[in-house]
Amino acid sequence: MEQLSGFPYFPVQFTKDAAVHNQADVAALQEFLQRDETTDLIVISHGWNNNMEEAKALYATLLANVRSVLDAGTFAALANRKWAVLGVLWPSKKFEEKELIPSGAAGAGSVVGVAALKAKLEGLKGVFDAPQADRTLDELQRLLPKLEDSTAAQKEFVDKVRSLVQKHTLEAEDGSEVFFKVPSGELLEKLRKPVSFTVARPPANAGGAAGIGTGGAAGLGEFFSGIWSGVRNALNYTTYYQMKERAGLVGANGVNPILRAVQAARPDLRLHLIGHSFGGRLVAAAVAGADDATLLRVQTLSLLQAAFSHYGFSEKWDGTHNGFFHRVVSGRAVAGPTIITCTANDKAVGLAYPIASLLAGQVAAGIGDKNDKYGGIGRNGAQKTPRTVDMSLLEATGSYQLTNGLIHNLSTDRLIKDHGDVANREVAFAVASAIAAA
Repeated sequence: MEQLSGFPYFPVQFTKDAAVHNQADVAALQEFLQRDETTDLIVISHGWNNNMEEAKALYATLLANVRSVLDAGTFAALANRKWAVLGVLWPSKKFEEKELIPSGAAGAGSVVGVAALKAKLEGLKGVFDAPQADRTLDELQRLLPKLEDSTAAQKEFVDKVRSLVQKHTLEAEDGSEVFFKVPSGELLEKLRKPVSFTVARPPANAGGAAGIGTGGAAGLGEFFSGIWSGVRNALNYTTYYQMKERAGLVGANGVNPILRAVQAARPDLRLHLIGHSFGGRLVAAAVAGADDATLLRVQTLSLLQAAFSHYGFSEKWDGTHNGFFHRVVSGRAVAGPTIITCTANDKAVGLAYPIASLLAGQVAAGIGDKNDKYGGIGRNGAQKTPRTVDMSLLEATGSYQLTNGLIHNLSTDRLIKDHGDVANREVAFAVASAIAAA
């Protein structure tokens, strides 16, 4: 049995179709839970831009900080708990976007702009699930030189971009309904405006595990102007959609059945789910299940800079639609506290939402705040959601007043400096506080 930061650790890998890569890994976890006196199972998921080694490094760092809190005896309620960790490993191809010019502002028709986009398309190979996706990426590269002068080429480009993904969950709250319904000949024009971001500046001495578990939005970055802005925005949103689809699929169809089987065998076991970035969507999907019948009952849910809509848990956010994960709230699936870290410092988590604003004809001058139609939960916390309270992320010497059954938006522009800064001691203290309160 592997140990990770002082916890019995059971990694389980999933394929892009949410199948378990090696059933022996699940069997090892189940056997351990049956013969050991484990009281609490932590289930943790990485984000999109982590390879397996980086995911394990993220888990090790966060769990080491949790272990230090436990060993310090901060929470008497946790003194006699016996722990195990299920480390979710899902296929999130490592992609490092390298801008070819520092300013990221190539003029329309420039050789550098075409070259940068060609490199971007090449780097996206292996990301998409649709059949022949890599061949389509080659075809998109060949279309690039024609885009500025040919509306027919633009329409063909959009059709091919949208064919890269298999559409399953079109959601009003993140703009995916609009993205796939806008006529092909209009999409690039609607997305021509470059998207900029307003990011709060943390203090110079802000702590955090820089560079660990970046978990960012793979393939998303600064945008060019003119036609190239439309092209990049279209590619970026398509990549976002693929991310959310895969994370949701692995959560609902992969992790959820395993945990329901664990609960059937060990109904006394406490479950604590933790997700970073698109791993936040994965664990939310694991709790929500595929339908009401598969709703999972857990003790705590910790969403660390999660990458999905701030209306994900909402009730009739637009007067008509519930959020995609509303049954987690309406079904009272989380017995203890839910915590959501959120900060304006998180640039990556909100990238899709200004693009959605462009499609809706709105000005996308920055990452959407909590009053905007389109915004990320890792930026704003849960909005228009019942049983939600706004609080601040505290220092590890603080004391939370957390309430079982409530969602706690932990705002932190001071203690989390960017999207990947989720393994620090302050975050670990918040996670442990939630577990202790449950």
